[in-house]
Amino acid sequence: MPGPLDGIRIIDFTTMIAGPYATMILADQGADVIKIEAPVRSDHVRKAGYAQRQFSAAFVNNNRNKRSLTVDVKTDAGRSVIRKMAETCDVFVQNFRPGVMARLGIDEPDLRGINPQMIYVSMSGWGEKGPYAHKPVYDPIIQALSGLTTVQGGSDEGRPRLIRTILPDKLTGITAAQAISSALVARSNSGIGQHVRLSMLDSIVAFMWSSDMGSQTFVGKEVDVARAATFIDLIYETKTHYISVSVMSDEQWQGLCRAVEHMEWLDDDRFKTPGSRDRYANERLELIQSALLENTGEYWLDILEKCGVPCAPVLKRSEMIQHPQVQASEIVIQTKHPHAGELRQARNAARFETTETEIRYGAPQLGEHTRAVLKEFGYSADQIDTLFNEGAVSDYETNSEPEKQS
Repeated sequence: MPGPLDGIRIIDFTTMIAGPYATMILADQGADVIKIEAPVRSDHVRKAGYAQRQFSAAFVNNNRNKRSLTVDVKTDAGRSVIRKMAETCDVFVQNFRPGVMARLGIDEPDLRGINPQMIYVSMSGWGEKGPYAHKPVYDPIIQALSGLTTVQGGSDEGRPRLIRTILPDKLTGITAAQAISSALVARSNSGIGQHVRLSMLDSIVAFMWSSDMGSQTFVGKEVDVARAATFIDLIYETKTHYISVSVMSDEQWQGLCRAVEHMEWLDDDRFKTPGSRDRYANERLELIQSALLENTGEYWLDILEKCGVPCAPVLKRSEMIQHPQVQASEIVIQTKHPHAGELRQARNAARFETTETEIRYGAPQLGEHTRAVLKEFGYSADQIDTLFNEGAVSDYETNSEPEKQS
C-alpha cells in the first residue's frame, strides 16, 4: 500500500537543509514532491561537502523521493509555469527571506487567488517582522541569538559553545513537516487552505522551552544566572573506552552503588535523595568516574545492565551503523542511486503499519524531470519546446552543457 501522504502534491521551492529536509520527510511518506530550482543558481547543497559523481552527501540525504524541475521564475514564462502548477497543488513550500516571493510574483496572496485550498508554507530564519526579519541567517547565528549556545556551554557565565550539528536547521524541517501534515488534516475537515509561517528562531525557542528555560518560566521569579546542575558530561572513561551512564531514580542509584561496590555512597547525606544528588552532582559524578576507571568498558556495561542501570557504549559514527541495536531496528538501509552509486542512508524514522514509507527513487539531477512534469501539468510538446527556447525552463542536458564544455 502507498505511503500515508499518497495523492498529496507538494511544490518544493526551498534550498539548503531546513526546507528540503521537511519536504523529504513528506516525500518519504508518499507525497509527490516537485523540487523547483533555478537553472544557473541551483540549490547550494548540491555542491556542498563530500560528493560522488556530482551528488553531494548532503543533497542526496535531504532530497530523495523528489522530482526536479528547473524554472527561471524571473521570466514571465517561468512565473506562468509556477502559477499553473499552483492551480492543482496541495502544498507550496518556500524558505526565502520575507519580500523575495512578492518580488517574484509568487507569494501567498498571488497563489491564494489561484488556488484557495492550497497550503502555502513560508519558512524563514527570523520570521516576517522585527529588526532581524530581513537579515541573512545560518544555523550558528540562530544558535547564538536563541541562547542555545549558553545552554551547551553549561552556564550563562561559561563560554558559549555551538552544538556540533545543525540542530536549528533540522528541527525547523521537522517542525515544518508536522505543521504541513496538520494543515492538510485541517483542510480535509474544513475544505479551506491556509498560510503556515514558521521560523528557525521560533522553532528553536519553542524546542528549548521544554527543558532548558526553567529559569525564565515563573514570571517575577526569574533566575538571573542559569546554571547547569553540573559541568561534567555523563560520558565516563574506563580502562578501554568511553561509556555513558545515567541514573535518575533511587532504585537506579542503588543499582549503581552495587555495581561499582561502593555501598557507603548510599549512607552519604549528599546522595540520599534525587534533589540532594542534583545539588552535589559534581561530587557524585567525580566519584563515579574514579570508580569506572578501575575496569574495562565491557565489564562495566555488563554489570551495570545486570544492576538495572541505564548505560551504553560511546560509539563513533562508523561504529554506530554496525551496532546490533541499530541493525535490529533496520533504520540504516542501502539503496542504489542511478548516478551516485550505492548509498547508505537512514529510512524515515516513523514506521506505519499499513501505509509504509519507502524510497521510491534517489535525489534527482538538476532538471531531470522537467519535461515529464510539464507534460503532467497539461503542456503540449510544442509548448514545452517554446518554454525551453525562451529560457524559461531547462533540463539536465541543457543545465550540464557549460560543464561539459569546460
